[in-house]
Amino acid sequence: MKTHARAVVIGGGVVGVSVLYHLARKGWSDVVLLERTELTAGSTWHAAGLLPLFNMSYTVGQLHKYSVDLYKSLEAETGQDVSFHVTGNLRLATNRERMDEYTKYCSTANTIGVPFELIGPAEIKELWPLCNTEGLVGALFHPDDGHIAPVDLTNALAIGARNRGATIHRHTEVTGIERTSAGEWRVKTSKGDIVCEHVVSATGNYARQTGTMVGLDVPSIPVQHQYIVTEPHPALVERKQAGLPEMPVLRESDASYYLREERQGMILGPYEKGAPAVFVDGVPDSFGQDLFPGDLDRLEPHIEAAIARVPVFGEAGIKNVINGPIAYTPDGSPMVGPAWGVPNFWLSEGHSFGVTAAGGSGWQLAEWIVEGEPGIDMLAVDPRRFGAYANKAYTKAKNEEAYENVFVIHYPDEERPAARPAKTSPIHDRLDARGAVWGQRYGWERPNWFAPDGVERKDVWSFRRTNYFDHVGNECRAVRERAGLIDITSFSKFEVSGPGAEAFLDRLVARRLPKAAGRIHLAHALTKRGGVRSEFTIMRDGPERFYLVSSGAAERYDHDFLTKRAPADGTVRIDNITTAHGVLVLVGPRARDILAKLTDCDLSNAAFPWLTGQHILVGQAPVRAMRLNFVGDLGWELHHPIEYQRHLFDALVGAGAEFGLGLCGMRAMDSLRIEKSYRMWGQDLTRDYTLLEAGLDRFAALDKGEFVGREALVAQREAGVPHRFVTLEVQPDDADCLGNEPLYQGGEMVGRCTAGAYGHFVGKSLALAYVRPDAAAPGSALEVEILGRRFPATVIPESPYDPENASLRA
Repeated sequence: MKTHARAVVIGGGVVGVSVLYHLARKGWSDVVLLERTELTAGSTWHAAGLLPLFNMSYTVGQLHKYSVDLYKSLEAETGQDVSFHVTGNLRLATNRERMDEYTKYCSTANTIGVPFELIGPAEIKELWPLCNTEGLVGALFHPDDGHIAPVDLTNALAIGARNRGATIHRHTEVTGIERTSAGEWRVKTSKGDIVCEHVVSATGNYARQTGTMVGLDVPSIPVQHQYIVTEPHPALVERKQAGLPEMPVLRESDASYYLREERQGMILGPYEKGAPAVFVDGVPDSFGQDLFPGDLDRLEPHIEAAIARVPVFGEAGIKNVINGPIAYTPDGSPMVGPAWGVPNFWLSEGHSFGVTAAGGSGWQLAEWIVEGEPGIDMLAVDPRRFGAYANKAYTKAKNEEAYENVFVIHYPDEERPAARPAKTSPIHDRLDARGAVWGQRYGWERPNWFAPDGVERKDVWSFRRTNYFDHVGNECRAVRERAGLIDITSFSKFEVSGPGAEAFLDRLVARRLPKAAGRIHLAHALTKRGGVRSEFTIMRDGPERFYLVSSGAAERYDHDFLTKRAPADGTVRIDNITTAHGVLVLVGPRARDILAKLTDCDLSNAAFPWLTGQHILVGQAPVRAMRLNFVGDLGWELHHPIEYQRHLFDALVGAGAEFGLGLCGMRAMDSLRIEKSYRMWGQDLTRDYTLLEAGLDRFAALDKGEFVGREALVAQREAGVPHRFVTLEVQPDDADCLGNEPLYQGGEMVGRCTAGAYGHFVGKSLALAYVRPDAAAPGSALEVEILGRRFPATVIPESPYDPENASLRA
């Protein structure tokens, strides 16, 4: 066995073999895959082999599309038949809400180039003659979808990898992983050690055990998934004998099952409630290429629904019940990318749709390893989107929830209840008593909106304007007309200090750092291609000390980024102080009046200008008061030791009563920030678009010296940007843009929306988008697709509210 390699992939399922294949395809022939038994011995061998293109995520949708395209070409490349049945896929709908989900998905499909058709009951019957169409209102049809033989697919990828020089060692168990003194990895196996630069964990059911070897608590735990294989049925035998094509994979989302032909019988795969997580404490040594006993009682409602929809299913005898483990994560999406805290250790784990995602995840992970960054924005599947809160108990509960919600309607405003609350700020009880309707972000409970007295504290989720629309509007108007108080304790907070801190941060971000203590700058860390990797609010505390704030969802992501790039000579110290400090935002035209009642600090413009910060006392609370906010009005972010939060909140609420201070949630903040055309990291600012495309040229100091992404920005400035960021006024009916809606001009797609909301204070439906430069001028008349219909959308000048920033500077 080899003793050295450039990269070692652990795990011989379809996911791991795809990573090996794509690394070899990128030109890395010195790569090795280690499999403890045989290829496909984990979950791959018993997978149903479905290839669903449907996914509401812009990122995951691209990965799935790549996979399907790749699989079609593998036989020609490798000579291995992969048994790809391009049958199409039919998703049924029994109500308008389901069709809204499908039409919302179609917008995403249009932006990434996935073909589809929306059809009615008569067309459903043509495609699936054995289907009872009673009660159906329509369906989504994917002509390129289908199913494949997972074992044959894995073997084809293995052949392709070997043909390019990669090595596969079967019956080679990994027993340990450790760092060498030279900074490489030593992978210990049952057949000896391999020293390598990179390690990829693609171990499926063993993800937590593999992670433990390098000190990681990987939030992936398998859940049992069952499917039924029937005996042949005369109706299907007759179709085969008549030479009729195989019918599409059938999914009745409202009954939570898939059904497809299998030879002359059928496969029924439900996603039922009560499916248990397994291997919570690791896979037993005694479990090999095994299955669990079937439990048909759990499946009974789905079996009955399938019989009602496809009566012949009830006439076919059961040949077999397959019940095997499928890896899951708390949000149902895989983890693909770098692990946190350890260098050159990569994860491709938690693939609940591993056959579908294997090609695309291998493609982008190999790109990331070889080139240093992925080719598309991968934030939706980045392993660092989870934090330490995603421990074993949390992961078990959320994974079981994710499993049973595979087929539920995925609303943009959904908030699932399992394993909550996990993290709460000290004023959770006070906000709850005042009507907070809660959401969750990165484990933190955050108020989405506040229900007034007499109003039910409940979200009615929808793709359209719904029950909280007017109440969010009242919160927005409170901020613009009086003052609002917002809890953003969940935001990430870091201290960067030491003699090398300034030089370190200066190379990391595109903007110059604030020069004087107390000054604040918004700055962006870029990719080599000039895309936005991270966004930081940076306040200088002294010659060698900086305070950084970033998105609440980016705590582990940004901390890992900062620590991995810090010099090893000890000249830079990075402290994650997120949980030690709370943040309350006091904002609105009466914010100064309220704060003045609680502090001796001079809050005048001359003494406390915009984009500066001071350490002050508010009541008895020591506060870092930063004069900026994400809603675009006069106000301060009040950063404080967490133990003072209850005191600070009570003082602000008491002082604000006479000025009409209102409590505001995240949905109001989102509407308000869109009225200011403020870009949100992870949504409007991603790796997919450069800082120049985002219209943030003023944040790129191209003459300051070297920083990551500078060369790409210089080249793009000379060549011209392919997209421009714009604000749109939309004329919809009862649904606003949410993100990923395509934009058209003269029938041609010219861009896509990244965010949208109703601007309650300006009284307009707004969207933020990237469009071609020739469609970006104010006044340009476009059309936007919302829930399957096109509506007028006009490019308007940036910042519909207060474009001169008079309120911010008041």
